[in-house]
Amino acid sequence: MPSTAEPGAAEIAQGIMDLESQYLLQNYARYPIVLHRGRGCLLFDVQGKRYLDLISGIGVNALGHAHPRIMRVLREQAGLLIHGSNLYYHEYQGPLAKRLAEISGLERSFFCNSGTEAMEAAIKMVRSHGGKIGPEKYEIVSLDNSFHGRTMGALSVTGQAKYRKDFEPLLAGVRFVPPNDVAALEEAIGPRTAGVILEWIQGEGGIIPLTYEYVAKAKALAAHHNALVVFDEIQCGVGRPGKYFAYQLADPAILPDITVAAKPLACGLPLGVLIANQKAAATIGPGMHGTTFGGGPLACRVALECLEIIGELLPSIYRLGGDFRMQLTEMARHFGFIREIRGCGLMIGVELDKPGKQIVLDAMAEGLLINCTHDTVLRFLPPYIITEEEIDRAMKILRRVLQKA
Repeated sequence: MPSTAEPGAAEIAQGIMDLESQYLLQNYARYPIVLHRGRGCLLFDVQGKRYLDLISGIGVNALGHAHPRIMRVLREQAGLLIHGSNLYYHEYQGPLAKRLAEISGLERSFFCNSGTEAMEAAIKMVRSHGGKIGPEKYEIVSLDNSFHGRTMGALSVTGQAKYRKDFEPLLAGVRFVPPNDVAALEEAIGPRTAGVILEWIQGEGGIIPLTYEYVAKAKALAAHHNALVVFDEIQCGVGRPGKYFAYQLADPAILPDITVAAKPLACGLPLGVLIANQKAAATIGPGMHGTTFGGGPLACRVALECLEIIGELLPSIYRLGGDFRMQLTEMARHFGFIREIRGCGLMIGVELDKPGKQIVLDAMAEGLLINCTHDTVLRFLPPYIITEEEIDRAMKILRRVLQKA
């Protein structure tokens, strides 16, 4: 007689994974867990297993899960107005642009849905700027090992062959140079250069910081050749390094002409932003660029609340990040396959001398969520609300996992 019992949690999880396998485009190599809910720095799957989340949706859930202040704003605004289109004004886009101008040192914002869309807008600004000067001024200088998004324009300035190779030919006129190689930078930037794109801390490329000397030289060369400087702060900005933006770690700060940001800006709602100075902003006029969903009232109101909370957390982000790296450095003394600890604030990479995929899987089995980028770099992007006790718990789990590696 066939069973009439209700399916258990394991069967429900498997059913969900089977549906995705059958009906979704197979462009993600997902881990075999089905998430159900979150609270603070914790996630729970449909089977009730608890995970300490130290990847936070690849930097998106920077205030953790179900933050009470964000939930209050979400509920209130969702009952008023979610979308109105950019044909009309609403109450929150202007105030958010003003707040971003105050914290960035730049003047004008364009809101979109994601980091890659913000980068597309930046590329169009760079090309428009160069085109107004002359037809030969269209080249863009970007960095080896960089990652700027997955649309065709953003891929064109991404310096990793594994992301580019299946879609070439891409945008013409892009030159790649090694990070922190001043001589190569001097050779690449010239009269044909319309823009230079830099990540202060390369994220997908392995948590690699740029030196002050390198960025200062890029800025000076760009100014000499009348090129725009773009800082990609999609992963390394919006509080992640212990400052609102990674370029503010420098003393004195080196201001870009354009910066792009996204990930934690609206706490999980899709929202990206390009922020520009007046020179760069003047390259885009009416009808030259736009978006259907970008900058809606729900996302903008949540972002305003998010930025207020992040402002309160900046000192602890920097302090806790330092403690985190110190504990990892101490741990590295006991494991010869750990080559280097890198990062700033709560953006941390642990470079190994071997692939890290199995370590990620073993950590997941122990209830710790991290990931591996560039094959050999364990990446930690914990929520900004993480506590010392949660860092200690993560270190205990990681030590157990590394002992098996």
